[in-house]
Amino acid sequence: MKNLLWILAAVMLLAACKGKKKTYDATGTFEAVETIVSSEASGVIQAFALEEGLTPEAGAVLGYIDSTQLYLKKVQLEKQVQALLSKRPDVSTQLAAAKEQLVQAERELKRIENLKKSDAATGKQVDDARSQVAIAQKQLQALQSGLSISTNGINKETEPLLVQITQVQDQLKKCRIINPIKGTVLTKYAEVYEMATMGKPLYKIADLDQLILRAYVTEDQFAKARLGDKVTVLTDDANGAYKEYEGTIEWLSNKAEFTPKTIQTKDERANLVYAMKVRVKNDGFLKIGMYGELVFKP
Repeated sequence: MKNLLWILAAVMLLAACKGKKKTYDATGTFEAVETIVSSEASGVIQAFALEEGLTPEAGAVLGYIDSTQLYLKKVQLEKQVQALLSKRPDVSTQLAAAKEQLVQAERELKRIENLKKSDAATGKQVDDARSQVAIAQKQLQALQSGLSISTNGINKETEPLLVQITQVQDQLKKCRIINPIKGTVLTKYAEVYEMATMGKPLYKIADLDQLILRAYVTEDQFAKARLGDKVTVLTDDANGAYKEYEGTIEWLSNKAEFTPKTIQTKDERANLVYAMKVRVKNDGFLKIGMYGELVFKP
């Protein structure tokens, strides 16, 4: 009876070993490209419509940080610009009188020239009239130059203020919490009414539509792998069988490293392995941290 039990145990162990026969070339775990979104402004978080597991679109406004002081600073700068611009001279009004003097001088010159033709005026009168036209022209040019210098000077004074307004507008824009990429929120680090500082992490997000299987292969397997090659990725399903996915090799390490403790390779006696990344389209069943098995296609 005792011998019979030993025989049954040996048969069961042999069957279990056959059931666990390796069908993979390498194993690894799934990971995603994770992005930590940080605050670009300092202040109290006034709104933050975000929870872990949500999938916001890229460009979505998720909340905002208090920007009252920045807004008031912008208003102050705009008022300073308006005050400076109000000092600019009214060029058209101030030039009107000088232009009218020039027109009168030119009209008088023409009248005297006509009189000279009929010997009703002397040459000196003509010269005097021409001199008056020249003086009126010089006065108009001088006035135009002075007004232009004054206007340009005031415009130059407003330029630093306009730059400051642009800076404040950029700071106001950064008070809005805008999601940079489409993905799934993995971790939320801040809540409404908490104090945010520039660079403080607010949440972590990752695109889970495609995951990356980081696997480790031996040197002989590494020699056969090429970027862009298609491979088969296997994961366990709920029925104890394998679920198959097609993956694409997108990265190969150029340095060997010691086999991670949690990784099994085809040749378990190897001390050094090479890391590789395989991109896999996620059908919703793949999770970060899940184990996967990799099979090279013949």
